[in-house]
Amino acid sequence: MRSLDTQGLVVSRTGPGGGNFVHEVSRERARALLGNFFYFRNLTLGELYQIRRLLEPELVASPAGKLDPAQLDALLASCDPPATSVEEECEQHVALLKFHSLLAEFAENELLGFLIGFMAQILTDLTVNRKLYAPPNVELRAKGRADQLLLIEALREGDDERAGLIMADHLATAEALMAGQEAEVLKQFMRPGD
Repeated sequence: MRSLDTQGLVVSRTGPGGGNFVHEVSRERARALLGNFFYFRNLTLGELYQIRRLLEPELVASPAGKLDPAQLDALLASCDPPATSVEEECEQHVALLKFHSLLAEFAENELLGFLIGFMAQILTDLTVNRKLYAPPNVELRAKGRADQLLLIEALREGDDERAGLIMADHLATAEALMAGQEAEVLKQFMRPGD
């Protein structure tokens, strides 16, 4: 019981009516537990993008025309200008994925939002742990930013069909460019004499 209490899965109350009770798990805690599970499963970028390509176009179609100015401003604020260093590239790559997390937070379908947010978190962790932001990929960053701006415009205008198409195109391009980025990192890692 102590272990479950430590993990935040149960709560203990003393006194009359006390005892151990199932405790509501926060979104962050649920993602952490799932992340731990998948950490030992060696997820690939292809597996993540397979799910993202199915779900994210649906995710962006639902809030089209329904986001308030503060939500649109938050999305716009995550669209940074191009990086000038490897450190900035890492930060901006994470910020690009934060854009997807924000979209997930704005989802009308809570389960869909949770799944997208979880995948964005896993992809962020993979990107940082595998150093997929280095060397900087100008094409990936430029395409990602352009797609973000087009998507914000479609969301603002309430064009759910266009929003879904923009996201589908973005994910197809991002998957190909990220796979190339991963191959480049592996090639550098396996270079003889280093």
